[in-house]
Amino acid sequence: MSILTHDHHQQDQFSEYKNLAKLIYLLQAMAFFTGGITFFIAIVLDYLNKERVKDSWLESHYEWQINTFWIALVLVIIAIPSLPFIFGFVVLIATIIWAIHRIVYGWICLNKSLAISRTKKIPLI
Repeated sequence: MSILTHDHHQQDQFSEYKNLAKLIYLLQAMAFFTGGITFFIAIVLDYLNKERVKDSWLESHYEWQINTFWIALVLVIIAIPSLPFIFGFVVLIATIIWAIHRIVYGWICLNKSLAISRTKKIPLI
């Protein structure tokens, strides 16, 4: 994946997809208050637009959001039937904390116009 430089043409070209990525992070966060409905809207938007940001720094955000959805969905599917046992509560709480971390981390990187990096720490300030 190549990283786009930050000249005005490229910033303008991808600004709408950056704003869309912000909206998708917001929809993911709202899922905790909507019973997950907005998470499904977010994943549809991700898949409809991920090809448009291919080979740009924004591609990492769309992939990050997609991975967050699918992993969280699998973990919730494991947790829900296990709720009568302590294991279910532990998995559900861990999933919520993990998903919040990914949404916040992605949002911070996006606002700094940085690609998602799984190896580097992003300064919060």
